[in-house]
Amino acid sequence: MGHQAYYIHPELKLSCFESKLYRADVLFEEHLLVWFISGETKIVHGDKVHWFGAGDILLFPRNQLVTVINYPKDGLPHQSAVMHLTKRRLTDFYAKNKVEVKQMQTPRFQTFDRHPLLKSCLASLIPYFELKEPLPDPVASIKIEEAITILRTIDPDLDHLLANFEEPGKINLVDFMEQNYMFNMPIDKFGYLTGRSLTTFKRDFKKVFQTTPQKWIMEKRLELAHYQIREKKRKPSEVYLEAGFENLSHFGFAFRKRYGYAPTEMVGA
Repeated sequence: MGHQAYYIHPELKLSCFESKLYRADVLFEEHLLVWFISGETKIVHGDKVHWFGAGDILLFPRNQLVTVINYPKDGLPHQSAVMHLTKRRLTDFYAKNKVEVKQMQTPRFQTFDRHPLLKSCLASLIPYFELKEPLPDPVASIKIEEAITILRTIDPDLDHLLANFEEPGKINLVDFMEQNYMFNMPIDKFGYLTGRSLTTFKRDFKKVFQTTPQKWIMEKRLELAHYQIREKKRKPSEVYLEAGFENLSHFGFAFRKRYGYAPTEMVGA
């Protein structure tokens, strides 16, 4: 069995992965508060790798392009309780709790070392997942507001993250693409994260790179895979996901078309 997500409310879910592992490039448009119940999670963000295990609590900032890999562990599936902190919910909360928001640099993943207040709040959601009907919105609102209140009590600086509703601004295209080309995202998402419409993104990209985003991204991914196999002596099966390919056969086809030989022919060379 693969992935199951049980929503008791649009903003509250129990997520379970029972397969060997699950990998995805993700971009969440809402902040997520995650309590890892079992299993292990690896999150790759830029050049940083974060590991989380059972009992850990994570605040996942919105609009961060990352690779998430979930693993079952100790005979248990990967399971987590997830609370979506939506813009609507946070806008309503901060309309009643006025704060002066300071501009943050790159939002960071926030962990809470199994904080008892947050753990109690999130653990109290588990019995609700046994309901046969959706959780009433007034009850969900109480639990979500409780979580927001606890977060800002633990770390008052989180107000500057949670109460900031600005969209991504226009940033340097070259720097962003060089750091993120291996992520499997629709082109319009790359545009959004660089503060551009799809049309403007394609126009600026052509001006800077003298080619289309699709062709440039494919070339960069193949170059990365070629380097990892030749210089780092890694197997094709170990590098194709990291390079941004979703399956090994597609990677092998694209690699042979670009270099004239299969990636397996480089192993041991």
